[in-house]
Amino acid sequence: MTVKKFVVGPLETNCYVFADEDSKEAVVIDPGGDPAPVKNYIKKNNLQLKYVINTHGHGDHIGANSYFTADVLIHESDANFLTDPNLNLSSTFGAHISAAPASRLLKNGDIINVDKLTLEVIHTPGHTPGGISLKHDNIVFTGDTLFFEGVGRTDLPNSSWDKLLGSIKNNLMTLPDDCKAYPGHGPETTIGHERKHNPFI
Repeated sequence: MTVKKFVVGPLETNCYVFADEDSKEAVVIDPGGDPAPVKNYIKKNNLQLKYVINTHGHGDHIGANSYFTADVLIHESDANFLTDPNLNLSSTFGAHISAAPASRLLKNGDIINVDKLTLEVIHTPGHTPGGISLKHDNIVFTGDTLFFEGVGRTDLPNSSWDKLLGSIKNNLMTLPDDCKAYPGHGPETTIGHERKHNPFI
């Protein structure tokens, strides 16, 4: 298993390539912008892209979806964000992103197969109604739910502080201390570090 991080777009979104080293099958998580380095990495390493997965539907996470030839996966509650610039907030920044509809709508507990690897969908609403985290063994991609000593914004349309806090406490803080968290912005962290040092929890 390999995880490669790219910081993309004007809001410095973390885009991840998650791949099975043996089969070369891979997924791209949150291709928010500037797809060239991500596509170059995939080509250089002979990866076979299976899916684009959006942890939620904001424009800075879905902006480069269409630059990849792969099925797009997103939680069912954020499905309309893909095609609506007002919902995905890109219209606020003058970008007016309207991506293609999802090929598969996700629910809590779904399993996404990347050859022999699996990603478990954990519904973590709050930042958006359909925010998700993706867990594989002892790592978790947390999108804009949990950051290094921070949490996702809830002062945006369709956000909820109560739901975000519930998602973090009930779904993410139940993971082991040494579980590594890859957030949608900023540096990596661990669940244990956030349990001790995150001022919002």
